[in-house]
Amino acid sequence: MLRIRAGWVHPVTAPPISDGAVLVDDRGIIAAVGPQGLVPTPPGVRELAFPEASLVPGLVNTHTHLELTHLAGRNAEREFAGWIRALRALKDATTPETFLRSAELGVRDTWAAGVTCVADTGSTGAALEALAHLGGRGIYYQEVFGPDPAHCAASMAELEHALARLSPLASSPLSLGVSPHAPYTVSEPLYRAVADLARREGWPVALHLAESREETEFVRDAAGSFAEALRARGIPVKAHHCSPVQYLLQLGVLASGNCLAIHCVQVDGPDIESLRDAGVAVAHCPRSNRAHGHGAAPLAAFRRAGLRVGLGTDSVLSVGDSSLWAEALAAGLEGADALRMLTLEGARALGLEDEIGSLEVGKQADLTVFPSTALHRPPPPSTALLTVVAGRVVHG
Repeated sequence: MLRIRAGWVHPVTAPPISDGAVLVDDRGIIAAVGPQGLVPTPPGVRELAFPEASLVPGLVNTHTHLELTHLAGRNAEREFAGWIRALRALKDATTPETFLRSAELGVRDTWAAGVTCVADTGSTGAALEALAHLGGRGIYYQEVFGPDPAHCAASMAELEHALARLSPLASSPLSLGVSPHAPYTVSEPLYRAVADLARREGWPVALHLAESREETEFVRDAAGSFAEALRARGIPVKAHHCSPVQYLLQLGVLASGNCLAIHCVQVDGPDIESLRDAGVAVAHCPRSNRAHGHGAAPLAAFRRAGLRVGLGTDSVLSVGDSSLWAEALAAGLEGADALRMLTLEGARALGLEDEIGSLEVGKQADLTVFPSTALHRPPPPSTALLTVVAGRVVHG
């Protein structure tokens, strides 16, 4: 068994506890939480003490791309459509072995930043393989692409092949989902086919949605850089005369089950109501949105509407590091509000609030220890003193 003492324990669902402790049983389940004098020390227990630090639930990153860790700083393209083309070229030049090493480095970097659960989207499966090999927690969404309606069947065959290959790795604490990438990379019939598959097989869905002005222009008017690029490839483009959110709502994609919409910058009041009514959660990535010049997602409006919202770092290619504290700062959050968003609210966005996100008896022992100043002033990346996933020390 493992017993962790800290100057402060922050359960998130209750007031902070001065000189507190958490007891973890041999199954990786929290057995006791409370003031130091009330938490028992059974025979043979291993005790770790951090008297000048704060013990909090493990942080939850609701959107990342761990397979791209090796590409940090290697895409200088500023225009968004050009940035995506440059990213595709960089990925095409990367071997499967490099993707796997990159994903493993990304997992270790997230642990060093105090993150114990990730929602990762990728096209290679490397992130799920890395998480399974290292003993991580998360949801991996297998991406599917195909803007040409004529290639829908081929894209679906490729997706189903990937899911069949990766499914054996998806057992607690890991799960597998699907990610039809974005409106400018996925055709209407492919969206429908992926949504049907997700409903039929129970796969959770994650998708990039309403991220950029270029995406809105593409969906609404069949114009702009994305439309021009597809027409240059001989792919037909059609105006839908609505927002990206309303477009995917019409296709039935947002009602496909457990759906996570990533970014949601270019949304209005009716879009937010539609997301809420469909039960869609949002992964808010403020630093990535800022880096690409997309603007700021209306976090306050999301929260007023009752949407489930978590914070995500996106890839290091966009923001340079794995710091969720920096995302909280960029979102205008601090103190207890930031901590709750990074833990329990992130877990709710992924549908995992019954397992992780707070320090409660019976929940999985995903824990992080930070210097006490971290809860009042976001620290630089990689400042966790200790990170524990399901009762197992993975960093520190």
